[in-house]
Amino acid sequence: MFFKIVLLVLVFFGGSLANPVVKGKIGEAKVSLLLKRLNNNEYYVINDLLLETEKGTTQIDHVVVSIYGVFVIETKNYKGWIFGAERSKKWTQVIYKRKHTFMNPVHQNYGHMKSLEEVLGKTYSHPFCSIISFSSKSTLKDITIASPLIHVVNNFHLLNTIKMYDERLISNANMKGIIYKLNHHNIEDRTRRENHVINVKEKQERIRQKVKEMKCPNCGGELIDRIGKYGTYKGCKSFPECRFTYNRTS
Repeated sequence: MFFKIVLLVLVFFGGSLANPVVKGKIGEAKVSLLLKRLNNNEYYVINDLLLETEKGTTQIDHVVVSIYGVFVIETKNYKGWIFGAERSKKWTQVIYKRKHTFMNPVHQNYGHMKSLEEVLGKTYSHPFCSIISFSSKSTLKDITIASPLIHVVNNFHLLNTIKMYDERLISNANMKGIIYKLNHHNIEDRTRRENHVINVKEKQERIRQKVKEMKCPNCGGELIDRIGKYGTYKGCKSFPECRFTYNRTS
């Protein structure tokens, strides 16, 4: 079944396993299969949720609605050593001494939860549980998280992390109301979903173009080459007022 899902992903995106989009979708497919093991009397899983918000469309990898609360899961199909802190703008992936920085997934998932708040309104009044689930091929070397409702784990710890929460928070009726709202707002139109992917790619390309011109995409200032613990990267000259960094070495 898993290989069938992977094949469909590859056909749909028409890419190779080296393609970041394809790698991401394969990671999401793996987590989707894991989440199927949850008791469907207590948990309801929504994969690849696309919502319309005031700031545009937002894609959320997985949302698990249960009597124990709502879990928002961001999947990262990365390998290598992973370093990061809850409040850092960027996290770091290291593979054989090569460094690659990427957006802090905790911040990314916080944006997802704000979108869920906007859609659900008063239907759900409890805090969300944020889970960042990394591939089993990654090693979480130095992850600093202070908030009790934020978890950064490997895939093989995902289900146990969800099951840690065993205090009932919502009724079955309230759970059904949340599920109805999310399914009602989930954008399933293929064209709109394709447009969302295009918009994300265009934004990434605008950032790359600015970096190529040595201009900061955040503040418009000058970018300069800096040397960090794991090699060189580009950073805004206006640091610490602007903390934009960029690295594409891996």
